[in-house]
Amino acid sequence: MNEHALAGLVLAIGIATAVAQPAPTPPPAPSAATTNFAGPKIRFATAMYDFGRAQSGELVKHTYIFTNIGDETLILANVQPQCGCTTAGEWTKQVEPGKTGSIPIQLNTANQPSQVFKQVTVTCNDKSQGTLFLQLRGTVYKPLEVNPQLAVLNLSPDSELASTIVTITNSTDEPLTLSEPESNNKAFKAELKTIAPGKGYQLVISSVPPMPSGGVQAQVNMKTSWTNPPVLSVQVYANVQPAMAVIPSHITLPPGPLANPHTPSVMIQNNSTNQLSLSDPAVNAPSVETQIKETQPGRSFTVLATFPQGFELPPGQQLELTVKTSNPKHPVVRVPITQMPRPAAPPPALNPPPPAAVQPPPAPLRPAKGPPPELPPLPPDFPLKPR
Repeated sequence: MNEHALAGLVLAIGIATAVAQPAPTPPPAPSAATTNFAGPKIRFATAMYDFGRAQSGELVKHTYIFTNIGDETLILANVQPQCGCTTAGEWTKQVEPGKTGSIPIQLNTANQPSQVFKQVTVTCNDKSQGTLFLQLRGTVYKPLEVNPQLAVLNLSPDSELASTIVTITNSTDEPLTLSEPESNNKAFKAELKTIAPGKGYQLVISSVPPMPSGGVQAQVNMKTSWTNPPVLSVQVYANVQPAMAVIPSHITLPPGPLANPHTPSVMIQNNSTNQLSLSDPAVNAPSVETQIKETQPGRSFTVLATFPQGFELPPGQQLELTVKTSNPKHPVVRVPITQMPRPAAPPPALNPPPPAAVQPPPAPLRPAKGPPPELPPLPPDFPLKPR
């Protein structure tokens, strides 16, 4: 019993002590945010708008709301989008303290990339932030995505076979069917593969030998089950690298007769994987010396042709530099040569006419010296008029 009494006494003392302790002091409540700044002060509800996903050509519209949390009138001097695809509507020019204003923005998504990010610069009389930036972002998709829009094939001089893949994706809910592709150039063939019926396709474009040198273009067309577009076209370009690069492809000599010996050079670069050798350089004109320098064995060469002093191309003669090669498809390299015409002689100066003879001025009249001559007397019957 004594043990139970002692336990009860300890429990009673603990309860009394707990009751006697003061309640814990609650943390101070956060003070209200200051909303009354000296001068005009602008604050946007949000400066970033994410429009999510929009179809290409769709107009995205959003209105940014701002508040003047200062104690003077807020004035917006200018709202300037970064490019012509983004325009600003009639925005609020002046906002009194505690009032709100708006800036409507519109984005034309036509011809935009898939990921769009635009900025709008806002200029106001807020002394702490006179220039602010509003941001607009999102994803733009096309109903029909063709990637890449230009199919490019690069062919080496040792192979006339190359191919590339164009991906066609339907981003709408309407199924899409395509007809068999047709190329307007026989140098290319196209094959259509279905990846997802009505949604995704692959267009495989391949070269058809023999391929001409240089750039080759074509257009592959496919009819669609849509009215817009009724025909899907893919542009194709093939770059056929030449077996040899000749730089320059034409030699021009100064006007003749040459005042000094002239030695132009021609670089020949081998683009093939096979080694190349050159021989027998020549110019079909007398007294012209030629030489081959192999700057990189089997790959790069320099051909020199030295024209002597006094050389002049006869009128009507076709001149060229020729070099034999070990490439069976290009056994001879030919570089035409021309000479600049002589400058035209200036026309002879015309002799000026002799100056006209200068006549001396007439001598001034001088009064006669001596008394004036006497007049003959009047006849006696000459009538005289009274004055």
